[in-house]
Amino acid sequence: MCCEDWDRTSDLRVMSPTSYRCSTSRCKIKVLCLRCQILNNPLLDLGMLKEYKLPLILVLWLITALGCKSKIKQQDDELYSRHLQRHVTLTIINTPVPGDKTELNLLILNDGQEMGQFKVKEIIDSLYSKKLIQPLVIVGVHAGDRMKEYGVAGNPDFLKRGDKASHYDAFINNELYPFAKKNATVRKFKTVVIAGCSQGGLSAFDIAWNRADKIDKVGVFSGSFWWRDKDDKAVDYSDDKNRIMHNKIRSSRKKAALKYWFYAGGKEEESDRDKDSIIDVIDDTRDLVEVIKNKNICLPEDIRFVQEPNGKHGYESWSKQLPAFLIWAFGK
Repeated sequence: MCCEDWDRTSDLRVMSPTSYRCSTSRCKIKVLCLRCQILNNPLLDLGMLKEYKLPLILVLWLITALGCKSKIKQQDDELYSRHLQRHVTLTIINTPVPGDKTELNLLILNDGQEMGQFKVKEIIDSLYSKKLIQPLVIVGVHAGDRMKEYGVAGNPDFLKRGDKASHYDAFINNELYPFAKKNATVRKFKTVVIAGCSQGGLSAFDIAWNRADKIDKVGVFSGSFWWRDKDDKAVDYSDDKNRIMHNKIRSSRKKAALKYWFYAGGKEEESDRDKDSIIDVIDDTRDLVEVIKNKNICLPEDIRFVQEPNGKHGYESWSKQLPAFLIWAFGK
């Protein structure tokens, strides 16, 4: 028997309603070779195998179990949404499951189809192996029509983008969150976080604000907080009057018990509406932070705004910020 004889085509079931089971070749690849070396050892004859059958089985089982438990696992799944009227593809990544499942955390990530570019699995693997983050399940939601589903619920912009944001909000709250709990077999996650980039970041922030009874923290990478109900070239346009998210938070009576993490890069764009020599993505984020602070709904240390002078608008820059965000959200 050789290593190639083992089954390497089986799928990974990370989020099973009954258990977390690993049968993927990625998890087996290292331990199989060790098992093969034991079984093919020329010093083992048939008599020895019969005599030491039970101890050998236990050793092989232990090797397999330890190999599986040390791995970060990934799979794709699918969930039908009645709110979105489509099948939603999910990419799910999890660290080894703790014995006490009350210690398990959840990250919902917009634009799940970009998790490869975001380098999520590699970064989680590195941080977890260094014991820098707690046990975690990440559910990356693949976008449908992101220009319609991502936005501010009930408040499309002046071009009617984001007109299905309320449907996406309902999907996260009524369908995805219960699905994640059921499949992780937990009644409640220790911490629930939602995050996204660009328009997906705007969406993540809006959902966190709307669903602060379920969500504890939000991460926004280069959020589209310019979102406005009037063209900024209109003669009567005003940042104070026409930026949708700023007005929503300013006028809200909610006291959302959230913690906030924002990022913006200094080389994301050249647009500077107010001609203050600060690009709009930084201005818009900074202004939103001030709106939140002025509401006195959280402590100053509950808001973190990271700026990178050379940061650009894309996953190459965002992935460099992801480790710091994950440690902030789930650090030990």
